[in-house]
Amino acid sequence: MEYFKDKTAVITGGAQGIGRCIADEFQKAGAQVCIIDKQEGPHFVGDIADKQTLERFAQEVIGKHGHVDYLINNALPLMKGIDECSYEEFQYAMSVGVTAPFYLSKLFSPHFARGAAIVNISSSRDRMSQPQTDSYTAAKGGIAALTHALAVSLAGRVRVNSISPGWIDTAYTAYEGPDATQQPVGRVGNPLDIAHMVLFLCSDKAGFITGENICIDGGMTRQMIYHGDYGWNLEK
Repeated sequence: MEYFKDKTAVITGGAQGIGRCIADEFQKAGAQVCIIDKQEGPHFVGDIADKQTLERFAQEVIGKHGHVDYLINNALPLMKGIDECSYEEFQYAMSVGVTAPFYLSKLFSPHFARGAAIVNISSSRDRMSQPQTDSYTAAKGGIAALTHALAVSLAGRVRVNSISPGWIDTAYTAYEGPDATQQPVGRVGNPLDIAHMVLFLCSDKAGFITGENICIDGGMTRQMIYHGDYGWNLEK
């Protein structure tokens, strides 16, 4: 069914992985999809850390479609830890992960159609961390906070929500053993788990949802694990 027929969806980082899956699902549902990505391909090629690139991309989208219905801020920021991440690399991660979503929202603000929605892709790392992931975690925490700020600033015009994926295997690998069972649902996630929620949040069925962050991680962040429990041991 073409639920999103004649709608325009903009997706950053849409050339591969979760972004590509989101784009495919929008296209199947009838939407016109505009992608920006650093990877070469039949889409707008550019680095969203660059202000002028964002402005050219926005001009192209509006020139071609005249409006935007859905903005999906999905592009991945750089992941480096405090031991190796330079000042410039941390700034770059913030530019991709927080500044670009903000600026695209601002550029498209006069052109959002009635019933428009923004969905920001954060991460379960916005609430938990591994060592040496500081730039990525900070960017994902930033976009989660930006979500509720934009939801209030754009109230009555655009609904704004975010999704925090957990372990998502973009190759659709079927895991067994501890990799699967450490998650309460018993499996590792895949891009469709995220894409389905994106389309739901953009639909009229989610018309009373804004400013929310939805964690899609198979329950992994809800499961308490202690050394010695259920055969689990921490080794250093």
